[in-house]
Amino acid sequence: MISLHKNQVKFNSNITISHTGGRLSSDSGLVLVKEVMNTFNFSELAKGLLHITDHRAYFTHDNIAILEQFIMQLVAGYSADSSANLLRQDPVFQMVLGKKPLASQSSLSRFLDRFSEENIHQLQSLNQALIDQARLIRNDTELIIDIDSTHSDTFGHQEQTDYNAHYQTYGYHPLVAFDGLTGDFLKAELRSGNQYTSKGVKGFIDPLLLHYNEALPHTDILVRGDSGFATPEVYESCEANSAHYVIRLKNNQKLSQRAEQLVLYGDNQKWEEREVQYFSVLYQAQSWSKPRRVCIRSVREGGELLFQHSFIVTSLSETISPEAVFSLYGKRGTMENFIKEAKSGFYFDKTDSPRFLENHVRMMMSVLAYNLVNFLKTIAFEKLNQGMTIHSIRLRLLKVAGKLVQTGRQAYLKLSSYHVYQAEFYKVFERLRQSRQWI
Repeated sequence: MISLHKNQVKFNSNITISHTGGRLSSDSGLVLVKEVMNTFNFSELAKGLLHITDHRAYFTHDNIAILEQFIMQLVAGYSADSSANLLRQDPVFQMVLGKKPLASQSSLSRFLDRFSEENIHQLQSLNQALIDQARLIRNDTELIIDIDSTHSDTFGHQEQTDYNAHYQTYGYHPLVAFDGLTGDFLKAELRSGNQYTSKGVKGFIDPLLLHYNEALPHTDILVRGDSGFATPEVYESCEANSAHYVIRLKNNQKLSQRAEQLVLYGDNQKWEEREVQYFSVLYQAQSWSKPRRVCIRSVREGGELLFQHSFIVTSLSETISPEAVFSLYGKRGTMENFIKEAKSGFYFDKTDSPRFLENHVRMMMSVLAYNLVNFLKTIAFEKLNQGMTIHSIRLRLLKVAGKLVQTGRQAYLKLSSYHVYQAEFYKVFERLRQSRQWI
């Protein structure tokens, strides 16, 4: 325990402050996260799926225990590994993780060193197994796979860091996939900074489509992506796996000419008002193996003479109007919020390890931490609160002062009597208990 020098405050000379309050915790709400992990049988799943080569002859902390501690620190908002040097003695962290003392910063660093490329795939399998359970609990029957790429800054000479012309800076360029309906983080893959948006997308998306076709055959799947993913391999992967797609196309001369031929100019049109027209055509680009449906939106702003055109290629039938197709694509914007949440709330873009592989592991840890909290929201929160960010969740439910009191047979976690959101806390706790019946 660290004690700071006592300090007298200016607003009241009778008050002094110091970090000498004893074995109190400011993270007592983490019991909710541990309840989620227990509901999903996280430890047993991890033991069965994650096999890390470990040459240690003697050790205090096994790899699964360190994995859980790593994730719990991210959920609690501690991005620096050095936080473990204090948190390893925190009574609530010890209680929820079932060990005392916990691993130190040096143990976390050595843990990352033990990972291999195969372990990355195993972490993804663990993530997939957790999502499958969550879908069963929530009774999800539809899936929208939103694919995108994002940027992670680097600030040194990390392996495979490179310049990205789009973001005009150095770093990594990971691929990500989210469920557009639930916010689940389906998959992530770290790539060098100079990789083009769609590089490797077939190998990225094929396992997802294959898994959901086999594991959940009655799930309706839709893939959405921006123009960076407008490649034949994406369309063909979706078609081969009975998945629909809605992908934006870049503007080109042929499509623009088709659109101009379709636009209707009315004699009584009020030119000062905005005008929108929708069309649907069959179109085959030179690189495509067959014609595909392309939806067109032509927009003329008020006071303008010419239309601006947008294009979406889709496998949805003609019974779905072009307007509905564009509306469906427009909802893809929520993905930007998911990416922002993963970065700002779970440190998805933390890249302070020199090795590429270690940074990939850190990224996967953030994915797991993100999903555990998302499961907490989508299973145990009221519908109105399911859009809360992790920062609000920490404030209301996780950052709760508490004291662990132990007797001979029992342990009592006594939370602050002045916790403003205690009623909400116990409602969430009760919904988690009820969700066990679906596992």
